[in-house]
Amino acid sequence: MEYEKIREFKNKKSAYKYFLSDRFVAGIQLKGTEIKSIRNGKINFSDSYCYLSEENEIFIKGLHIAEYKYGTIQNHEPLRERKLLLNKKEIRKIRKKLNERGFTLIPTSLFIDERGIAKIELALAQGKNLHDKRNAIKEKDQKRDMKRINNMF
Repeated sequence: MEYEKIREFKNKKSAYKYFLSDRFVAGIQLKGTEIKSIRNGKINFSDSYCYLSEENEIFIKGLHIAEYKYGTIQNHEPLRERKLLLNKKEIRKIRKKLNERGFTLIPTSLFIDERGIAKIELALAQGKNLHDKRNAIKEKDQKRDMKRINNMF
């Protein structure tokens, strides 16, 4: 299912550090002023990851949503764990892959859809070795050089 993304924030390091396979879109259980901070772009999820609890619920850890500037005493905690909203079929598929060796669940982007709801895109990922990262940099440089050459003519 494709979403119309009004505002999107990407985890640029995820494609560099990991081989990304299956992707899922999940809702986030937010409290109070968190959505206002997301709309202002005050998020950082470069070091965040997801885990599966014993109750078959998925949580995201390390997602930093800055406190809302104009919030009151009831402002949210920036680094709290947040529950992700997925259906049972998707959770079963994720659990099956996470039980395989080397897979982890990481966020790749966070966006606000056309209804104003914050969604997060997750990907099952396997870590890259150093030589794989070097190849990714090399390919990126080659693409950039080709683009420059094409723009000259």
